[in-house]
Amino acid sequence: MSVTLIPLTQADRERVAHLRVHPDQQRFAGSVAEAFDAPQPDVDFHAILSEGVPVGFFKIDRSYPAAHGFAEAGDLGLRAVIVDMAAQGKGIGTAAMRALPAYLRDLYPEARRLWLTVNLQNPAAIASYRKGGFHDTGAIWPHGSAGPQHIMRLPLPG
Repeated sequence: MSVTLIPLTQADRERVAHLRVHPDQQRFAGSVAEAFDAPQPDVDFHAILSEGVPVGFFKIDRSYPAAHGFAEAGDLGLRAVIVDMAAQGKGIGTAAMRALPAYLRDLYPEARRLWLTVNLQNPAAIASYRKGGFHDTGAIWPHGSAGPQHIMRLPLPG
């Protein structure tokens, strides 16, 4: 599976507004509308394309260490990963995770690591992140909005 990752701006909302997850997944990642309705100055939006069509969305948090003490200054956070329900199960999420190091190196050349937290009750996402190169630290982040979460990291070699 081949994917392309691209940055988005607020003006690109309509390009990804159609993306939906299964109702039971929304508590983990939220929705595209929620992301665009609550923009944060240090959070950048990105799309996952398959054959030029947006099939996913994610946010990169440049101030992730400020709220997550396990991350260090200059590290990034991956948040709100959404793969449209019609595109799930096709390897798109894993392909996107594998594409992240090269993609992020171009956009954030100083970053050394990418962190995420993933709900303990979201085994499909955990598997996708692992297949995509993320390492489970073995630590638990107890502050997730939907419950405790695994803390995972991905090195971003320079």
